[in-house]
Amino acid sequence: MEKVISCFGRRPEALTRLICFPWAGGGSIHYARWGNVLNSSMEVFAVKLPGRESRAREPFFENMQQIVDEVLAALLPLLREKPFALFGHSFGAFTSFAVAEDLKKLHNLEPVHMFLSGASAPYSEIRVKAPKRSELSDDEFLQWLTSIGGTPQELLANPEVLQLFLPALKADLHVVENYRCSKPDVPFLACPVTCFDGKEDIPHDLQAWRNITSGDFTIRMFDGSHFYLKDAGNEKILLDYITKILETAEIDYL
Repeated sequence: MEKVISCFGRRPEALTRLICFPWAGGGSIHYARWGNVLNSSMEVFAVKLPGRESRAREPFFENMQQIVDEVLAALLPLLREKPFALFGHSFGAFTSFAVAEDLKKLHNLEPVHMFLSGASAPYSEIRVKAPKRSELSDDEFLQWLTSIGGTPQELLANPEVLQLFLPALKADLHVVENYRCSKPDVPFLACPVTCFDGKEDIPHDLQAWRNITSGDFTIRMFDGSHFYLKDAGNEKILLDYITKILETAEIDYL
């Protein structure tokens, strides 16, 4: 499991696990450190994909099913043990959705809550018609990357660092841009779903996520653009909200 998951502190006594999926090109450390911030009733697992961090020498995945299969192989026994929630931002929203779909359809397991951030639903018209960024030239790609914010300027100005960073980002975008799924005829989940987004980000079809669940559906907007969650103030609000939601879920589960 350690190959696929970063966890800064195992908590066998935790009542709930929060499984976090990285944004495109991202690693696991940003989320793994949440384990040091959230209270002891929660254990944080951050998904670590090939081609970065300790898996830097491994080839990138080429399609969504490869990600889903690896995550489920690593986590399925643990997900049967106790309640869990899923969190994903941007590319991570798609991967968490794909994992949740297979968990429910193949194993009849579902999270106590889905947290989806910074992305339209994968079957929405906005998402299907979105331009394929992974096919841009490096110069065009960097212009787009600069426009959405969230990437440190010192990184964008360093060609050597960019050569390490861009392949993972483009590989992840290739996966999500070629990922296709149909709008659910009926909701396959019954758990609550919360969508987060930055008020200054490009418009996302958040309402379309409502189709995945028969449970409660909530949208919360934050000041900021695509990477609103990197702002310390926003992150505190986000984590406080997640904590409150999951503590309530723990009481209901007990």
